Amino acid sequence: MNQKSLLVEGLSDAIGFVGGALLGYWIGLLLGLNIFDPGYSNSSIFGIVLVGLGGGAGLQVARRWRNRRKPGAADTEK
Repeated sequence: MNQKSLLVEGLSDAIGFVGGALLGYWIGLLLGLNIFDPGYSNSSIFGIVLVGLGGGAGLQVARRWRNRRKPGAADTEK
């Protein structure tokens, strides 16, 4: 791998994770799940879980986007 592809991989993973985590946080706020509530209430725990799930989903979206950009990727997709 060259340095440019490593940079694209790192940046896309980071942007996907942070973007997904922010989306999960905002959806949690819309549902009334604030991760910054004092203590560990059920709503804050579910909000934290939602942020984690959003970050993981964003990371997967970024990796799929990156794999689709590779030459010959249409032949290997199933």
